[in-house]
Amino acid sequence: MAVDFFTVPTISFRALFVFVVLAHHRRRHIHFNVTAHPGAEWTTQQIVQAFPWDTAPRYLIRDRDTIYGEDFRQRVQAMGIHEVLTAPRSPWQNAYAERLVGSIRRECLDHVIVLNEPSLRRILRSYFDYYQRSRTHLAVGKDAPESRAVQPPELGLVIELPQVGGLHHRYEQRAASRITPKPKLRLHGLEAAIWRHDSWRKFHALFKRRSTSLR
Repeated sequence: MAVDFFTVPTISFRALFVFVVLAHHRRRHIHFNVTAHPGAEWTTQQIVQAFPWDTAPRYLIRDRDTIYGEDFRQRVQAMGIHEVLTAPRSPWQNAYAERLVGSIRRECLDHVIVLNEPSLRRILRSYFDYYQRSRTHLAVGKDAPESRAVQPPELGLVIELPQVGGLHHRYEQRAASRITPKPKLRLHGLEAAIWRHDSWRKFHALFKRRSTSLR
């Protein structure tokens, strides 16, 4: 297992912190959460939520960030987890977690504007649903972390299922009688408009019109 933090700026230039837990086996995402004020107590609670009861892993890879305080170390030790610390300024030693963070940025966050904490949590929840069940990985034989069944041609037509608000798609073969629309990520108001516009120029024009109408 591996854990890591990364930051995400909001539309008001406020920094939000995202904590992720990743299982090395099949690159499976275990847990995530968002906060504006991370601390040792909050981080400790995330580990408890990620590994309830007797599901704790044997090893946990993390960096030497001071946010992992004494409370975190004591809780991890009490859960029977052995911490493996990376060398200072050596993010490549936690390569799987760093790759996950990079994928989140390149495939999702670089294309949206985050409004606030609930907005970021909703976007990441949608992305992780795609990551777990649809996104393929070379390391697991071009399968998803949650294995997908092989679909032979005789199953029917190939259909397109939008995911992550239309940023990505999943393709499946289904008989015509079984084709049903898949619910999309629900966005509202300004957030929905921002999701559709990946250009800062278009966003500023939209935001200016919105601000004028509210005066």
